Amino acid sequence: MVSISPLDPEPDGAPACDEARRPGTIATIIVIVGVGALATVSVWGEFTETAPSAPIGLDIAVGLLSVAIAPLLLLRPVPAALGLAVLAALSPAATPAATLGTLQVARRCPLATAIAVGLAGVAAHVVRALWRPVVDVPLGWWFLFVLVAHAALVAWGAWARARQTLLASLRARARRAEAEQARRVAQARTAERTRIAREMHDVLAHRLSLVATYAGALEYRPDAPPEQLARAAGVVRDGVHQALQELRDVIEVLRAPGDADADGQDLRPQPALRDIDRLVAESRAAGARIDISNELRDPDAVPELASRTGYRVVREGLTNARKHAPGQPVELTLRGRPGHGLSVVIANPLSHAPPTTMPSSGTGLIGLTERVELAGGSLATTRTTSGTFLLSARLPWPG
Repeated sequence: MVSISPLDPEPDGAPACDEARRPGTIATIIVIVGVGALATVSVWGEFTETAPSAPIGLDIAVGLLSVAIAPLLLLRPVPAALGLAVLAALSPAATPAATLGTLQVARRCPLATAIAVGLAGVAAHVVRALWRPVVDVPLGWWFLFVLVAHAALVAWGAWARARQTLLASLRARARRAEAEQARRVAQARTAERTRIAREMHDVLAHRLSLVATYAGALEYRPDAPPEQLARAAGVVRDGVHQALQELRDVIEVLRAPGDADADGQDLRPQPALRDIDRLVAESRAAGARIDISNELRDPDAVPELASRTGYRVVREGLTNARKHAPGQPVELTLRGRPGHGLSVVIANPLSHAPPTTMPSSGTGLIGLTERVELAGGSLATTRTTSGTFLLSARLPWPG
């Protein structure tokens, strides 16, 4: 988990400062030069006074020590700031480094820690003012000035820390949003590929199974009259041509962004129950024995989604019967009315002969079940004790 807040507690429960990073060379040079320059100005001011309040050697030593400690503020802000506060109680040469330490602690550590270090800095400057009074400045005014200055440093650092925390949070949210978007894109691609595979299976399985049936007739009846062989070869040729055309149509529909509405449904006309007669005629032409009982008074009155899904159920059922029970009769029953739903039942005796050698993905009924459930219906397959395979679907037909 990515932490976006530097205020998380350490394992022992104490508030933690932001993680320290190894300071760069440029940052270290800037700190040393800045603190050294200000310390030099402070020492020079004490040296030019007519009556210095302390030996000049003490100020020089404190100034050099503060310059040496100042870079540690980038690594260990709290110990370094407290050490500089102690030096500030000895000499004004450490005041620039001590104020920088208060600001650094406020930027890196929780507010309570920053306030504690700021109070330590105030106390150090008051102690120094007691034994090294500031010229022409009463002790009370000096205390007020030091208190306001350190309060401003703590407030400035706390604001900078809060802003840094907010920016880190926004960056983390942006990274999560990008990762989520990438995940959605990957899921959309996977769903599109799955949809293409299912469309190809639904469209081509029926067509190619017809072609395989005629090709099998050519293989097992080479002694048939030339007219029958020519007719069968023509059917195979036409079937392959239609299969290629339907494959091209499927790819164009699925790949063209303008051909789908907001729900992902194709806007092009799709086969529905009104096309059942043509589907049955094609299967009968391939030698299938199909007995159809269509109790629907007006197939066009069936809701479009239920009608398209019912057509897919019939097509898949006829294709499976042709693959797994070749030569067996098929009974197709369609019934339904508004308010009672649409019922599609396909029954065929189980065949003792081996199934055809046509390739099969084995997922046709799985995909069909999902389609029916997405349409709000249910699909069931049953093997009766009398040796009949039933494929039945129920689809909603509101009243």
